[in-house]
Amino acid sequence: MAQEFGANICWPTNPVIRCLMVTTDKEMKDELDRLTNEIKSDANSVRVKLKSMEQSLPKDDVSNRASVDFRIQKTQHTVLSRKFAEVMSQYNKTQVSFRERSKGRIQRQLEITGRVTSNEELEDMLESGNPSIFTSDIISDSQITRQALNEIVSRHQDIIRLESSIRELHAMFMDMAMLVENQGDMVNNIENNVSNAAEYIGRAKEETKKAVRYQKKSRRKLILLAFALLILLAVIALIVGLSVGLTKSPV
Repeated sequence: MAQEFGANICWPTNPVIRCLMVTTDKEMKDELDRLTNEIKSDANSVRVKLKSMEQSLPKDDVSNRASVDFRIQKTQHTVLSRKFAEVMSQYNKTQVSFRERSKGRIQRQLEITGRVTSNEELEDMLESGNPSIFTSDIISDSQITRQALNEIVSRHQDIIRLESSIRELHAMFMDMAMLVENQGDMVNNIENNVSNAAEYIGRAKEETKKAVRYQKKSRRKLILLAFALLILLAVIALIVGLSVGLTKSPV
């Protein structure tokens, strides 16, 4: 399941970027629309699978937290959720970048027709959703002006489609962002546990070395003590032997 999720959440970015970078003909725009719809469908499918995966996890209580399987499943779900959120965030950034480029082209085409607009005025025009607001006061029959007007209308339609897609995906972005944020403490706890485990292992190794050194010292002390005891016994035996000899000598 992890590999399936990983493949699903990683593939959308590159083809989308290629289409967003170049949208100069109808065929490419149709491809962009197809990819956008496909991404929305796949993204929602992955989100549903992640939700299902979360619900299938064992209950997060004290007994399960001690289980290795539970921690593995929980960590796997968290990593996949974060990866999915990162990919979708990158996709959203690509859409926003495309919108800015399209807006810049509209502004340049308006300048060709003799109309200079500020960024605020252009935003107001875009938000109106009516392309005629760009062209209502532009009257000219020249070929270059007609081409500029067609470009303005085309780019405005691109932006309208793009903003519709962004709105549809916004709820998904927020949902996944909330999920990842809620899992942040758990991930931090995992990292802390790993760090603490490494420190514990380090301390355990040091304590083991100390124990070995102490054991060696204890053995030397035991040998010396045994040797001293043997000498003491020999001295005692010698004293006792001399005492017995002195006692028997008058006879």
